[in-house]
Amino acid sequence: MTPTQLVALKEIAKDGSGVNSRLAEKLGISRQAVSGHLRRLKQQKLIYSKGRGPGVVYRLLPVMSKMHEFALKGLDEQRVWRETCAPVVASLPENVRDIWHYGVTEMVNNAIDHSCGSVVSVDVARNAVFTDVFVADDGEGIFQKIQRALDLYDPREAILELAKGKFTTDPDNHSGEGIFFSSKAFDAFDIRSGCLHFMHESGFLDFLLENPKNAAGTVVMMRIANDSKRTIKAVFDKYAVPDEYTFAKTVVPVRLAQHEGERLVSRSQAKRLTRRFEKFKTVILDFDGVEQIGQAFADEVFRVFQNAHPDTKLVPTSVTPDVKAMISRAKAARAEG
Repeated sequence: MTPTQLVALKEIAKDGSGVNSRLAEKLGISRQAVSGHLRRLKQQKLIYSKGRGPGVVYRLLPVMSKMHEFALKGLDEQRVWRETCAPVVASLPENVRDIWHYGVTEMVNNAIDHSCGSVVSVDVARNAVFTDVFVADDGEGIFQKIQRALDLYDPREAILELAKGKFTTDPDNHSGEGIFFSSKAFDAFDIRSGCLHFMHESGFLDFLLENPKNAAGTVVMMRIANDSKRTIKAVFDKYAVPDEYTFAKTVVPVRLAQHEGERLVSRSQAKRLTRRFEKFKTVILDFDGVEQIGQAFADEVFRVFQNAHPDTKLVPTSVTPDVKAMISRAKAARAEG
């Protein structure tokens, strides 16, 4: 594959419309030359197109795929890995294979140990740019199970607990790290369960969508570029205390505590946000997407919680001037107290 073809494939992966003009501008070549490259990619069965003329849309074609359904009773996640994902990613770089091994076995093990379902299906599709894996079970649903385990008022609060990390409904047998580290290892990591769809994409805001259809079970989607330079070791190291290798730092998207139509103003919202923060030495509070917070919310987080747990360092980031002012006010009150 030529460098130009690789650029074309990555552009199509981003957006399949307007490819000819975008590539001509990006590569500094004529649209006729672009058409020649796209035609060769179609001949290699790496892409296909729909429509004609200016409205043509290009899509990536899978070059390898596997799908299999397994009964959960007595299932070994290593068997699932060997029979589904391993053959599809075998020729990818070692660091990418390691991330896939970790993510697939963790998600399948979650289905085995936590879903209370009867079957799990694994769907793997690799194209010329990235690989997708879907792991779906027919169990209770991850958000509903966490809601029940923690006696939460709203299943949306379960997503906030997952985002923090170190949460499991079976602490005797699990560390609660699998979903947290998997979400950070992949370029995209989505969970769909019930009426909720949580999306995490590297370098972007986390999103929570509500679906009208109440879907059964849990579906996890993972995606990573085939040529990614990320390593699973680097992901673990990022959230560890130096020389201790313990999961001691977390990044919490504060906007997940802000349900649609709400502002973060109350102490009860702050208490939900800070639940289990004391399990970490450092909590990075990412305020991206949060325009304002109330005095009571800021006071509960940055004075009340911090006084009760001085060994946990709270680090706010991506703050607006209004949020920064409220945080400073709460910290000043703590210093005076």
